[in-house]
Amino acid sequence: MIMNGSRKLLRSKIQPIFLKSQVSRLQPLAQAHYSWRSRDESREGKKGKTWTQAVGAGAIAGVALAAYTFRESELHAEAQEVLDLNIAGLRVEGLKEYTIEDVNKHDSPENRVWVTYKHGVYDITDFIPLHPGADKLLMAAGGSVEPFWAMYAVHLNNKVIHEMLEKYRIGNLKLSDVDSQKSEMKETTDPYGQDPLRHKAIIVNSGKPFNGETPLSIITDSFITPTDLFYVRNHLPVPEIDAKAYELEVAGLGVKSELNLSLDELKKFPKHKIVATIQCAGNRRAEMRATKNLKGLEWRGGAIGNAEWAGAKLSDVLVAAGVDENDPRIRHVHFEGLDTDPSNSPYGASIPIEKALDPRGDVLLAYEMNGEPLNRDHGYPVRVVVPGVAGARNVKWLGRIYVSDAESDSHWQQNDYKGFNPSTDWDTVDFTKSPAIQDMPVTSSICSPSPGTAVKGGQEVEVKGYAWSGGGRKIVRVDLTADGGKTWTQADSLEQDTARHPRHWGWTIWKGKVRVPEGSNTPEIWSKAVDSSYNVQPETFHNIWNLRGVLSNAYCRIKLNITT
Repeated sequence: MIMNGSRKLLRSKIQPIFLKSQVSRLQPLAQAHYSWRSRDESREGKKGKTWTQAVGAGAIAGVALAAYTFRESELHAEAQEVLDLNIAGLRVEGLKEYTIEDVNKHDSPENRVWVTYKHGVYDITDFIPLHPGADKLLMAAGGSVEPFWAMYAVHLNNKVIHEMLEKYRIGNLKLSDVDSQKSEMKETTDPYGQDPLRHKAIIVNSGKPFNGETPLSIITDSFITPTDLFYVRNHLPVPEIDAKAYELEVAGLGVKSELNLSLDELKKFPKHKIVATIQCAGNRRAEMRATKNLKGLEWRGGAIGNAEWAGAKLSDVLVAAGVDENDPRIRHVHFEGLDTDPSNSPYGASIPIEKALDPRGDVLLAYEMNGEPLNRDHGYPVRVVVPGVAGARNVKWLGRIYVSDAESDSHWQQNDYKGFNPSTDWDTVDFTKSPAIQDMPVTSSICSPSPGTAVKGGQEVEVKGYAWSGGGRKIVRVDLTADGGKTWTQADSLEQDTARHPRHWGWTIWKGKVRVPEGSNTPEIWSKAVDSSYNVQPETFHNIWNLRGVLSNAYCRIKLNITT
């Protein structure tokens, strides 16, 4: 795709800086790589590339190594403790010594693919068939993985990756080349160095990229979640975008008039407002992990928020571009962000055309949140809000909309955010066999009292929490029990928006009371929500467990302590 000058500028602001020696050496490989970047571009009939320099070889090698635990930051969440990571890259006496020139010769599977990390030289050729993005791995001509780990910084704290890397160790890098690479590394910049400041109340689950959630102790204090306390789910560095130079491209199958809309031009479309909840598909993962270990960020229940969003309807913009809702060829609408990885692949997702073109689907190209312009963490200047759908499809920093006959081929659409049966593991998983998550299931969470609260037998306890269901379904009831389901009561207060099913996009803040049974030594309070289609939360996580910890919506259960 040929990008106009303003979008080149936008992308250039977030371009990582890699080792000079890698850039010059990888130009031919990078050129070949652009043909991979997006099937959309071949359909569009455009040529060209969005970056004028090749990315570092080590960056792509790092992608391969990260894939062993499923690509990026969310996969470090098995442990947050500080690890002793002096296991990779140390000089090992007795191993053969190589120069950087030796490493550079191994730039393809035919020649073997080598990379370096600190003092180590590694032959990762045999790992290529194990990686689903093998085409990217072809760019892994000998170079350092350290620039990549400056981008996905959590790899610096991932013991699994370090141990795996050492299995491919073949030698040491010559000391003079180690020093030379260290010198060049000083010229690299931290791609997260320009990220915005966050409120200190946010619970941080990963720093780079930033992922943080609202504390459950305060999340239900306001029906509208304050912007600065709204959870943040980032996959890549936050881009710096000049709103004056911003343009939103609209193109693809069935588009009769391609658009390049400035922010001011977008604001000329009729402005619509909705109250809508956005929830990460992995919210409440920590509760599922308590049943059986899994991969993913440790979301405790605060990866959800409710806001008033304002912007242009996607359906209005698509109609302005000449899209015909009766065109049988079009089936999906893609969203592409301006946040990119080292290979310049943007964050991307897609939704079915039925949702995108339906004016009552209320999909917004939002430029306001809670009455103010979007802030940087939440997609400034424009993001898509797809109400009722998994947070992963609500693409921030929106740069491109593309109409297509096929789903987005983005990693996050094809190889993440999908559900599997509880017996599927990392040896048997096939992401092509499962559809991408769209509408989210009904859920609830108990936010007060907190686990471990001291209570007495026979005491009446006030309980408070949130409930939500995707697909525009309204919460009609929240059931509560304190005796293991022998008897039930229900929340007597439901605070919610007035919108009707099937356009009820916001959450419900609920309150109720339960009585702690006499004689109980380990009482638990359970909640289960019921939506307007009479969908009910499943009873336990055991039967809905999945290896990525998504769709984690079983009964919420908190244990209390008995005091005399």
